[in-house]
Amino acid sequence: MKSKSVFVCTQCGVESPKWMGRCPSCGEWNSFVEERREGDKKRGSDWWAKHGVVESDVRPLREIEVGDARRIATGEEEWDTALGGGVVPGSVILLGGHPGIGKSTLCLQIARRWPEGKVLYVTGEESAFQVKMRAERLGFGHVDSIFISTSSNVGEILRMAHEMAPGLLIVDSVQTLKTPFLESAPGSVGQIRESTAELLRFAKQRHVPVILIGHITKEGLIAGPKVLEHMVDVVLQLEGDSHYSYRLLRVIKNRYGSTEALGIYRMGEGGMEPVANPSEFFMDMQGPTKSGSATGAMMEGFRPLLVEAQALVTPSIYGTPQRSATGFDMRRLAMLLAVVEKRLGLVIGRQDVFLHMVGGIRVQDPGMDMAVLAALLSSLEEWPIPAGYCFAGEVGLTGELRLVSHLHRRISEAAKLGFHTIFIPSLSTDKKILSPIEIVPIANVQQLYRHLQDLQG
Repeated sequence: MKSKSVFVCTQCGVESPKWMGRCPSCGEWNSFVEERREGDKKRGSDWWAKHGVVESDVRPLREIEVGDARRIATGEEEWDTALGGGVVPGSVILLGGHPGIGKSTLCLQIARRWPEGKVLYVTGEESAFQVKMRAERLGFGHVDSIFISTSSNVGEILRMAHEMAPGLLIVDSVQTLKTPFLESAPGSVGQIRESTAELLRFAKQRHVPVILIGHITKEGLIAGPKVLEHMVDVVLQLEGDSHYSYRLLRVIKNRYGSTEALGIYRMGEGGMEPVANPSEFFMDMQGPTKSGSATGAMMEGFRPLLVEAQALVTPSIYGTPQRSATGFDMRRLAMLLAVVEKRLGLVIGRQDVFLHMVGGIRVQDPGMDMAVLAALLSSLEEWPIPAGYCFAGEVGLTGELRLVSHLHRRISEAAKLGFHTIFIPSLSTDKKILSPIEIVPIANVQQLYRHLQDLQG
């Protein structure tokens, strides 16, 4: 049987008969890898023809009903929230995350609560015994609706799925799949692309949702060709720090809804547990009583969260002052420190500065700037911020405080957790804000400094 070699770009999937240093399609350098293909086999067509699947399905737009895209609620509230209400039949969902973050545990919980039919769980990384042990640890080791397979051959998986007619297909992981139409090893660019294409076609033809678990590279990207993320309907990423129990289910792509939704879990003894009130987890509920601590109202997607920022500013005993930030962008911290020196005239260049977001959360919302700045000033001047005060605002280069999005949600979250005062940019006071707590408008960092000074009594 003859085989041929082709070179495929890992970023866009374009093929070339020879290796090239730069892809002519996407412009990436050194992105071509070699694949060996068996030329006499027709990829996937034998299986689909054997089972009588009609690949051409043409219907007028007016005959397509909205009910075809109904959502299936899985019973996992945070998962359903992130997807916009549930899983769409026929959709292909790619779930990525670092090793040990909880991807397999979450998918097994979804399989346990799946409301429609059987679930075929394909595991290419673990034995059936290991999956059984995890299920028993989670408390459902004797359910009849979950079927386990350790096959990594896509043709065999499709045959089993055709015979069982499951309501959900889970593959753990896509990097272990292998199609006989390519000679390359599992996990290669070609194998991942072709295996996903076969499962995608199965999902669309049979209207069966498919969940693919994917590995993460050291850069934090889903392993495999970039075209993989373009092929699937939904891309989710499970994030979190291994030293903390919280997990964020972030939506990277969603053809059926918004990418602003977010699911929050806590890894416990019973598996992935939804967090009812995530703000309580990311802050000290007894209130900051020492200098260097301030609470900010931030947004993660559409969800408001209150996060405590802790700062330590102390004279440097070394020649070069140290700068360290956990959960916050170092470049943004450097900008805030420059604003403090330039606009307030405070000498901070000879100080060691350490910043930490409580709970290990990664802050990307610029609305946390005011809270971080308040924590820095509190530590620098030894001014403790009394309990009950919250901050929400972005700091500009000229020292002005700028408007932030979803201000009403931030204020409501602060009020719900017992805060009585929130500092916001004065630019936002042009609009009438009905607030259950006191609002203190601030125009610039100079006013913020004076207010922190006044809080010392």
